[in-house]
Amino acid sequence: MARTTHQTAARSGDALRLESVSKVYGGAGSVTALDDVSLTLPAGTFTAVMGPSGSGKSTLLQCAAGLDRPTSGRVFVDGTEMAGGSEAKLTKFRRQRIGFVFQHFNLLPTLTVMQNVTLPLRLAGRKIDRDRCRSVLERVGLGERLDHRPSQLSGGQQQRVAIARALVTSPSVVFADEPTGALDTRSARDVLALLQEAVRVYDQAVVMVTHDPVAASYADSVLFLADGQLVGRLERPTAEAVAERMTHLGDEVARRHVTAGA
Repeated sequence: MARTTHQTAARSGDALRLESVSKVYGGAGSVTALDDVSLTLPAGTFTAVMGPSGSGKSTLLQCAAGLDRPTSGRVFVDGTEMAGGSEAKLTKFRRQRIGFVFQHFNLLPTLTVMQNVTLPLRLAGRKIDRDRCRSVLERVGLGERLDHRPSQLSGGQQQRVAIARALVTSPSVVFADEPTGALDTRSARDVLALLQEAVRVYDQAVVMVTHDPVAASYADSVLFLADGQLVGRLERPTAEAVAERMTHLGDEVARRHVTAGA
């Protein structure tokens, strides 16, 4: 698979780095959704992000992916800071380096599977390698469905199309926002296995926001958020260990507040 210079560099270093990122919404009575978050994720890793409702999971993904601008702090992809400039420049940056997989697929209903997958390349003005696109679709089990439209596919198949679409641009980071939330158990398992494969085969960095301990157990590590702060990390997670950690997040937050006030 051919890669551009920035993609080759990313595979040998940090795919994503956040330095003291904060996000505050509103003026008077403002809400701090992210509070001084720093993290580094190497290429070829699968990281799940978990936390209770309102913990800042979605805000973290949006700021890390360039969908929202942090109030303070810095975000780097491939070692290049994602900051400043126009919205058009930011959009170009995302198209070159970032892939997205959403809960509700976000496929265009009038386009075929192949057309949906090649769309990011068209939008970026990049040459379309149909053989590579076909190869990626075959890898996700849709080699015989290239001319089908989304309405002719199951939910799990549509999410596979979304994963293929995220991979064809060879991004440094793939962000997955509750990618199994709309799927049955078997389809969810297949999609999670595909995300694992994206890490192992394509050396992608995958960052997945989820509320499901079983989904999180497919990752290499799990980051835990509470009150907009990183409060823990679990390596080689199991569903049971993740669920146990989630039940004690409140205790960890309370200890942090006590330590901070001491």
